Amino acid sequence: MTHPAVADEQFRELTRLIEAVRAEVGRVIVGQEYLVNRLLIALLCNGHILIEGMPGLAKTLAVHTLSDALDMRFVRIQFTPDLLPADLLGTRIYNQHTGDFSIQLGPIFANVVLADEINRAPAKVQSALLEAMQERQVSIGGKTFQLEQPFMVLATQNPIEQEGTYPLPEAQLDRFLLKAVITYPNRLEERVILDRGLTGEDTTVHAVANSEAILTARRAVRGVYIDDRLKDYIVQLVRGTREPRSFNMPDLATLIAHGASPRATIFLGQCAQAHAFLDGRHYVTPEDVKAIAPDVFRHRVIITYEAEAEDMRVDDVVTRVLNGVPVP
Repeated sequence: MTHPAVADEQFRELTRLIEAVRAEVGRVIVGQEYLVNRLLIALLCNGHILIEGMPGLAKTLAVHTLSDALDMRFVRIQFTPDLLPADLLGTRIYNQHTGDFSIQLGPIFANVVLADEINRAPAKVQSALLEAMQERQVSIGGKTFQLEQPFMVLATQNPIEQEGTYPLPEAQLDRFLLKAVITYPNRLEERVILDRGLTGEDTTVHAVANSEAILTARRAVRGVYIDDRLKDYIVQLVRGTREPRSFNMPDLATLIAHGASPRATIFLGQCAQAHAFLDGRHYVTPEDVKAIAPDVFRHRVIITYEAEAEDMRVDDVVTRVLNGVPVP
């Protein structure tokens, strides 16, 4: 067994701290435990997350509330067809009095960046965002600027209103650690939302952690133990999306056009560690892997036209892969 990255007492303290963050967010956000959990996993794994859901599901509010609870700088950028890379990253400004150029940094220089309706921006903006997401740096006027840590991009896209959208390229989708799909609240949650809306209740969010705590928690997550059999299981799941015939799933071969990338293998292992950490455990179980796998695979597995003709979704195909690969 590998040696933990932090001592047991510190591990427990960090899990309590993250639980306090979750509770603080819960004071403002009704329901949406799944979304908050995935946001925390992305943050703990130093990754980015793509959020898809109908309008009015508190996506922006959840992200903003989380950043306030962590005392991190938050910025929201509305992506539009006329957005330019300079509007996102920053630009050089000429000073006519001195004859020199100065650098004005863009809104991406924050800890938590919400890219709202990301698929409404053109390809040049997508490419500019890609460097920031992957390299954690921005190039302006021949100079490179490192982004502050922690740094996380949370992008939203709407499953409806397809006019004026630019499909995200597969290379950029692969950079997102997770893709979370959120749905409407249940009846009881919606009643609470109604009561709060009628009373105009305004809940103040208190910072219960900070950036340093998150960076320490990331080290703790990397120390969560994964048994070799579970590592093999993760590899087998990814291979199952590429070679379903090898796992006695020949019917899936006509439904999957492209399987998950090697980056999915790494991300699935890291996310399983974070899932176990949020549950207060030093070790990963098969349930951790299966719980997070749909969010890791959802935007990486590409289904065929035949699958779409049969009215199948990517989630349906991923579920069949999870059911078809033996659990150790």
